[in-house]
Amino acid sequence: MKTDPTVPKDIDEYIAGFPKEVRELLEKIRTTIREAAPDAEEAIKYRMPTFTLKGNLVHFAAFKNHIGFYPAPRGIEAFKEELSAYEGAKGSARFPLDQPIPYGLIGRIVKFRVQETLAAAEAKAR
Repeated sequence: MKTDPTVPKDIDEYIAGFPKEVRELLEKIRTTIREAAPDAEEAIKYRMPTFTLKGNLVHFAAFKNHIGFYPAPRGIEAFKEELSAYEGAKGSARFPLDQPIPYGLIGRIVKFRVQETLAAAEAKAR
């Protein structure tokens, strides 16, 4: 979908490069993540919108036919049953653009990742 090889400077610029229908989906995913992880910071990593909290929390990206969501392998494994309706890989899920995006599921996965990330940071600090 996006053919410009330049790396966007922030998530706003990333989202602005897509058609209106896709921009709306991306903004809603961004809002869902922000609500589930209010202390996370926004960044662009691997050319994708990323939320960080003591390390990478989740990434997401738009493609020709789907939105990719990348909560790390443990995020996928913890929600394997709910994510079974979607294609994906070890650390990713693909939400088709022609189907409703599961925002509630995204929010639950992000909350899981926040707990996991904070627990790991606390354990490391000890």
